[in-house]
Amino acid sequence: MRFQQLSEQLAYVSKCRLEMAKLYSRMYSAVDSSRVKLMLEYFQQHQKDVSKKIDDYIEEAPSRLLQLWYNDITFEDFIKRCQEITPKANMSEEDLLDLHLELDNRLIALFEKTADSSVPGEVKSALNDLVRVEKIQQQRLVHSSIRMDDI
Repeated sequence: MRFQQLSEQLAYVSKCRLEMAKLYSRMYSAVDSSRVKLMLEYFQQHQKDVSKKIDDYIEEAPSRLLQLWYNDITFEDFIKRCQEITPKANMSEEDLLDLHLELDNRLIALFEKTADSSVPGEVKSALNDLVRVEKIQQQRLVHSSIRMDDI
């Protein structure tokens, strides 16, 4: 998929987050472990919240930022990737965390690629901040998952 404007990319990432939430919902019905189900509920809600925040940003951001054009930003069909994942009944917490981090890292990499292609200034700074926040949230998620194992 090729993006030309930042607004297109943000809208697509918002859809990708919703697709991740749908994936977690499908997985919830298939898995056996109550701990994995608990994690899936959290992941599902988190993806919906992130999608909403992106949509809110699109509504509130200055149009001059959202209408910035990029020439060489391409990305895989992430939605198709999510739809092709087959839930497994015996999925462990570690398997789920690995899957989530793999998907999450793909979306973060898209923002990193866009930030690297941006000229220094407000957009580059905003994208780099977004990447930083996403990585901090990932670290917290991993730490929370580890603490859950200790319970």
